[in-house]
Amino acid sequence: MARCLIIGCGCRGQLLARELISAGNAVRGTTRSDERVGAIEASGAEAAVADPDRVATLVPALDHVSVACILLGSAVGSPAELQALHTSRLEMLLTKLVDTTARGVVYEARGSVDQSLLSEGAERVRAFAQRSLAACRFLEADPGSPREWVRAAVDAVERVLRAPESLLSGRGAQD
Repeated sequence: MARCLIIGCGCRGQLLARELISAGNAVRGTTRSDERVGAIEASGAEAAVADPDRVATLVPALDHVSVACILLGSAVGSPAELQALHTSRLEMLLTKLVDTTARGVVYEARGSVDQSLLSEGAERVRAFAQRSLAACRFLEADPGSPREWVRAAVDAVERVLRAPESLLSGRGAQD
């Protein structure tokens, strides 16, 4: 059994939580809003109020996590907020992940956020994986097709969890 952290546990994150839980994993999901805690808990996941724009609020949620799923491809906010979320804030989060039990990251690289920002975020995750010898996978399934998206997300999580043998070669595992 692994513990998965879903950063950005909205509707699709809750679908993913249900699938991961049914496969025997523990799941913790984050939300920025106290009002959304009940929906996350209804999916079977442990809810954590944390804001990816304030990385310090995420640190307690990283406790005993095997894989972090960063599902912010359809995050909302001003252009400046989204820019920071997929660049400087993402970099800070990845730096914090180094000192955790996380084996790797699943990064949502497709969504309503500007594709250039998602590509830049994916490059940051790729660089993190190479530096830290962590596994990474990029979720590029169409978020508008929830069934396909959740299948791709579960596969990405499973691949990160199976990745340790590739880490022995000295390179982070990636797509």
